Amino acid sequence: MVKKVKLRTRIVWRKNRRIRKYTYKIPKGIIHIQAGFKNTIITVTDERDRVIYWSSAGTCGFKSKRKRTPFAAQTIATDTSRIAMGQGMRRVKVLIKGAGPGRDAALKAIRKSGIKINFIRDVTPMPHNGCRPPKKKRL
Repeated sequence: MVKKVKLRTRIVWRKNRRIRKYTYKIPKGIIHIQAGFKNTIITVTDERDRVIYWSSAGTCGFKSKRKRTPFAAQTIATDTSRIAMGQGMRRVKVLIKGAGPGRDAALKAIRKSGIKINFIRDVTPMPHNGCRPPKKKRL
């Protein structure tokens, strides 16, 4: 028999960032890393895909060209993993999307933080032959 737990949330503001705090601990979760060529966005969710916390290079104080660096991705990952561990998260699944330079740095930072990674999956969308190309030019 599954015990129903009523979910009550509080929204806390820290350094101009919104953190959703749950009244109970979340032992397992999913970390989504979206590594683009111009920015890296990391989202922490629970097992049901409810967002707990998210961060990007812009929210951590990086601007323009520095947002795309691996150092920015590392900073974001340490920030999000610290918040996730504060919520009680110990085990995590990692889903990586995109081919940006911050991809590996973010993964290394999550490993260093002390959170155990169950599995890593690459969910980058790949076209299966894509759209039909335009017709050839006639001269």
